[in-house]
Amino acid sequence: MQTGPREIVTPYRPIPLAVPEGMKPNEFFNSAENLADLVHNNGLLQTPEGLLLYRKALGHSNLFDTSIIYNTSQKILDPLGRPVRRTQVPDEVKRVWNRMNQILFDFMLERYPDPARHLVLAGEASLDATWPLTSPGVPSIRMLHNHFIVFDKHELAAAPLADPNNPNLTDGGQHSLFQAYMREVYRAFFDALHFSILKPCEADECRLALTGYPQGLPSWRVPGGAAALKEVAFWRDYDTLLKGFLDFYRSFFGQVSTRNSPPPRDLYFPDLVEEKLLFNNDFLKTAKMVRDRCIKDAKYANAIRWQPAFKQLIYRNDQGDLIVTISQNSIGNAITELLGVVVNRQPDAAAYARAEPALLEQLFEVRRRLVEADLGEGVATAQWPAS
Repeated sequence: MQTGPREIVTPYRPIPLAVPEGMKPNEFFNSAENLADLVHNNGLLQTPEGLLLYRKALGHSNLFDTSIIYNTSQKILDPLGRPVRRTQVPDEVKRVWNRMNQILFDFMLERYPDPARHLVLAGEASLDATWPLTSPGVPSIRMLHNHFIVFDKHELAAAPLADPNNPNLTDGGQHSLFQAYMREVYRAFFDALHFSILKPCEADECRLALTGYPQGLPSWRVPGGAAALKEVAFWRDYDTLLKGFLDFYRSFFGQVSTRNSPPPRDLYFPDLVEEKLLFNNDFLKTAKMVRDRCIKDAKYANAIRWQPAFKQLIYRNDQGDLIVTISQNSIGNAITELLGVVVNRQPDAAAYARAEPALLEQLFEVRRRLVEADLGEGVATAQWPAS
């Protein structure tokens, strides 16, 4: 079997949404009107806190694929003002969010127990609110949401190899600025973070044999597996990892923007930033390199995401262990590509209809478990009842 990223075809049912004349699609997709449509046509469950479980109309996998979104569209009409990462979510919402994540992941592992047969993952991609709405690659819904996805490894193995130069395969070993120019300081910064549960893992332990991904990213094993996701300490570690990444990203691009700038405000680990970053020659040398290019290259400067952009996920490796990793998200690619899976979505209503009954059966069972755990109430649509 040849190792390399795979490109799979995922059929979907064309969405009967008309974009108003004069609007670009990504402008409409961020509107309150479109988000209401998401609830009414694909919604499965809502919580009083505003968390919505929904079927993915444009999915990654028709085996199992769903998302939970923090739907603030009716309360915050400015798309640029909505929460786009876990650290911006109120604690009372995050507690519910974490419990929902745990139940979803537990369900996937129960239904797909064999790591040799199925790739199981759940993760969050930053929906960065710093790009203009008209920029290419801006996510279609600017609100925090998690993906829950299962791929059949036999289907992945049979799929053609993806072009390794595909720019969407943004990954620490290939395109990442952090990994390419300041790998050691990046690793040392993460090594200084304190975790209660997460344990560092070696690259061979983390990498999927089928795709060879992820490549070069700092990753951590989850001792205890799925049971650990029921522990508050795990989610604190998960947040610590994100907070460390945000401090690193903000500190670096602060130096890119302004030479010898003071540390960013409201750092989570100010002493660590001072000791590990702002007195490190490799860190500051790389910032100068990027700053000099921004001054001379308008196209390069326009592509910079000045505020933190990331992908953070939990996935099952080939040995059945759960792994947590995080990556700079410099282009806006799908979270599956972090694991070397490129999804080619194609409109094919008939093919989607063949997969839909089995997919919906699982989504309804997940909904039942969430309702039973007092994590929301069912949503009725034209396609299904509320329970």
